Amino acid sequence: MRYALKNGIILDGTENMEPVKGMTVIIEDCRIADIVPDTEFRADCEVTDLNGAYILPGLINLHVHLATSGKPPKADRRPPNYKRLYRLLTGSRIVRAVVKQILIGYAQTELKSGVTTIRTVGGILDMDAQIRDTIRAGKIIGPRILAANTGISVPGGHFAGSIATEASSPEQAREHVRQIAATHPDLIKLMVTGGVMDASEEGEPGVLRMSPAIIKAACDEAHKLGYKVAAHVESPEGVKAALENGVDTIEHGAQLTEEMIGLFKERNAAAVCTISPALPYAEFDLSESHVLPAAKKNGKIVMDGIISCAKTCRENGIPAGLGNDVACPFVLHYNFWRELYYYHKYVGASARETLYTATLGNARIAGLGKETGSIEKGKAADLIVVQENPLDDLRALRNVTMVIARGKQVCDLKIKRIKYVDDLLDRYM
Repeated sequence: MRYALKNGIILDGTENMEPVKGMTVIIEDCRIADIVPDTEFRADCEVTDLNGAYILPGLINLHVHLATSGKPPKADRRPPNYKRLYRLLTGSRIVRAVVKQILIGYAQTELKSGVTTIRTVGGILDMDAQIRDTIRAGKIIGPRILAANTGISVPGGHFAGSIATEASSPEQAREHVRQIAATHPDLIKLMVTGGVMDASEEGEPGVLRMSPAIIKAACDEAHKLGYKVAAHVESPEGVKAALENGVDTIEHGAQLTEEMIGLFKERNAAAVCTISPALPYAEFDLSESHVLPAAKKNGKIVMDGIISCAKTCRENGIPAGLGNDVACPFVLHYNFWRELYYYHKYVGASARETLYTATLGNARIAGLGKETGSIEKGKAADLIVVQENPLDDLRALRNVTMVIARGKQVCDLKIKRIKYVDDLLDRYM
């Protein structure tokens, strides 16, 4: 399979990207075979005329949960019992098969919206890896998936007993890492602190739940087996404990001290900014978010901490990536572009830096920098096309007109959107 994209304006995904005209991108099989001046291109293959549209690397979402849709809670409905729901979804072979098909649909929605690579960080059994392998085998089209499968928590910890196991001791933590490794993940996920949804008191989100000894045991075992470790962390205490004991990426984040900055650099660790799930808790009226006042206050604390963490990392040369923690309430599988806009708006990154962060920057954090994330000869043909220049306005990424995943064009880009959620979130654009 060989074809060419002509008359597009290239944004290559690198740090100093500028719009480049007059170049043809030639795709052969799953890779970018060449990028040549239009004047030197010989039409020896099928040609797609982009008519002046912008072509850029596919977006990379570093923090995804395929387990749910992100549809917000309804008024007067109690929060779900996640342990009971998890048992229901995994209780029989028939139900598991149905659930897997639903998750495939969510993954394909990510792709249709322009996200060509996702990193899942806590899911149902090993379904994420199963879907990854089905996509790799060419049986279905979908995004590239880096899968953590089931996470590791502690009794009473974040999502314990559902998308995370419960480790009560360092020995159990090591055993749980080995059990997860047997499902062939790409990374290991720890739930180091609590979060907004499970905070026990107002003003205390992100309480350290996992002991340093358990963090260290899990990280040591994961590293011995060749896996990087990502950790859910939403407090300064949690950041310090996670970095001191071997975590490679801090998911979410909190306000950093000089000591923590030093730990990031010593560990060669990165932070993954996730403003999207905190914003509805922090900013929506209670009649819109349907949460208790304590959750609104805790959401504001977490949102401020995530933003502060990302700013401090940028100022100190610490790699900062982007994920949107889809499918927390109000965080839908087609809305990763909003996380880019929030990073630009709240963290203060330029549109150019933001676009780099969501493409080549994220690829480098994920260990995929030589494979994807930029438009370069020899790299995977993971590309998207938009009609307007996202360097002028990142909202151009809202409407993707072409998606190419490892050389294959996605033909159906129709997405079922939830209008009232989009209308609520549009107020923060």
